[in-house]
Amino acid sequence: MKTAAEILRSKPDQTVYTVEPTASAYEAMRLMADKNIGALVVVERDHVVGIVSERDYARKLVLMARSLMDTLIGDIMSSPVMYVHPHHTSEECMALMTENRLRHLPVMDGGQLIGLISIGDLVKATISEQQFIIEQLEHYISGQRA
Repeated sequence: MKTAAEILRSKPDQTVYTVEPTASAYEAMRLMADKNIGALVVVERDHVVGIVSERDYARKLVLMARSLMDTLIGDIMSSPVMYVHPHHTSEECMALMTENRLRHLPVMDGGQLIGLISIGDLVKATISEQQFIIEQLEHYISGQRA
């Protein structure tokens, strides 16, 4: 079972995009569109204070008929933020995400943001682990040494 740290290391782009709570919803949505990502971690003075996702945009801004330009991220972000530590397993991350209906999970180490894991990252890690097990079983069955 991979840890959150191992999953982060396996990501081709380990950049964590952040936004301040005083940024406009437009700025945040624009950054998400430009980077083709689904969430931004909201930071204030180097402290994680929230997370904003496409879901927050759809449910809190669009459905409330608020202006994209006039709404601050602090008004629509999800807070407090659930997070994991580098030693948490992919199974623990998946359980937390499923139980709380989350799609993104910050990884914190000593109070510092070190990465962001998406449900897609966890699915990819699970598939990779299962593929490895399948290959090992095929070698075992065929009598070949790995």
